Amino acid sequence: MNNDIEMQPKTAFYRTLSLVGYFCLLAWVIIWNFTLSNTEYSVAFILILYVLPLVFPFYGIVKGKPYTHAWASFVVLLYLMHGITAWYSIPEQWLYALIEVILSLMMFTGCSMFARLRGQELGHSLPKLKQVMEDEKQRFEGK
Repeated sequence: MNNDIEMQPKTAFYRTLSLVGYFCLLAWVIIWNFTLSNTEYSVAFILILYVLPLVFPFYGIVKGKPYTHAWASFVVLLYLMHGITAWYSIPEQWLYALIEVILSLMMFTGCSMFARLRGQELGHSLPKLKQVMEDEKQRFEGK
């Protein structure tokens, strides 16, 4: 498929939302864990557990690849769960957790919708089940 197909405004909006959510969440995780939280965890542990999962999709998100946005929307669910859990279990850090939840939801929504819309624009969408069944029926019946 040709990746030079012009992006629609709605798709561009969700791409921007995913980029803002991604970079703000990455910055927030680093700020929260290294400056605002007095944790006893090592720097290596924090980098591996909190920062590294967000670094993996960096290239694909910056390049605007729909497939990377699709699987990054699953990665960000870890941060959504962490934020909700921290919000509930660490009352003195509820505001920090709320920020993480909001940024996670921004990234999740942006990535999911961008992957869907851009995939459709590029012709990567999955066919409807009805069409698949009809194609198989024709192939096996020889019509």
